[in-house]
Amino acid sequence: MVPTPNTHDLAKRLPNSQLIIYPDAGHGGIFQYHKDFVKQTLDFLAKKINFIWACQHLNSVT
Repeated sequence: MVPTPNTHDLAKRLPNSQLIIYPDAGHGGIFQYHKDFVKQTLDFLAKKINFIWACQHLNSVT
């Protein structure tokens, strides 16, 4: 976990990252907002997996 002001800089430096800040969450954001955190995480990973699959499929077709 990173202090909120540093998260914006960190997100800019990580390619394809997604930053979500939960209000008044402190260090327990993933527990306080667990339903949204899990949904956002699964959606993010699904997009990455679909992208990887598409790239692999494209490479196997050509």
